[in-house]
Amino acid sequence: MSLIDTHTHLYLKQFDHDRALVIERARQAGCIHCFLPNVDISTIDAMLSMEATWPGMCHPMMGLHPCSVQADYLEVLNTMKMWLDKRPFAGIGETGIDLYWDKSYFIQQQEALKIQLSWAKTYALPIILHTRDAMDITIDIVESVADTQLEGIFHCFNGNVEQAKRIVDMGFMLGIGGVLTYKNGGLEPVIEAVGLDAVVLETDAPYLAPVPYRGKRNESAYLIYIVDKLADITGMHPSKVAALTTNNAKTVFRKTIAALESASN
Repeated sequence: MSLIDTHTHLYLKQFDHDRALVIERARQAGCIHCFLPNVDISTIDAMLSMEATWPGMCHPMMGLHPCSVQADYLEVLNTMKMWLDKRPFAGIGETGIDLYWDKSYFIQQQEALKIQLSWAKTYALPIILHTRDAMDITIDIVESVADTQLEGIFHCFNGNVEQAKRIVDMGFMLGIGGVLTYKNGGLEPVIEAVGLDAVVLETDAPYLAPVPYRGKRNESAYLIYIVDKLADITGMHPSKVAALTTNNAKTVFRKTIAALESASN
């Protein structure tokens, strides 16, 4: 099986002592690509270092995480825009709205999201959306600017069937990870309703490890547990689940995949 981790933070300090082993385990599990969403200015160097060490497998994205939106967000976004003008990235993000930890920058989070949505159109890149305690407002903002130019992934989707259908109707994918395996994850009705045509795999490593590793550090090799759970829900063979979700990820990140294929020819 060939798998793609569409959302993994393998550049974070939690992997500093064994990053090479984590990458090797991912490869042994069938993971052929790891897409790295950025968090803030402080994470850019580590993310680009991973790309340099594992070219063709680790692909950086550029964006400002909603939890990192502060009073200086416009200055931070300006720096990120300079990076986007300087070199290619696989996507925009992660961005979005997070009202779980801190609501004090809610207005700024919305503005930062709108700016990054405009980047996705300008640079013709997929956008990776983080939504926590803010699913409807995030969908509303994306719907307000959605058109055929805009695509991407609602990362760590944990909404209901109605929300999932709104997202799919916009041409976006649902990022499905470890929460699917949790007893009270609540995602089985969503998968049963929308199927796998708009599903991509993700780990969000080092966070949200699937059962049987819940509560421990997550890593890209654990995609196989998401595949197995999707197979259980849909009745498909795991190899079919892998093929469908990998093809979906290749569609989202086709610009990066095409560049890699061109460079190898």
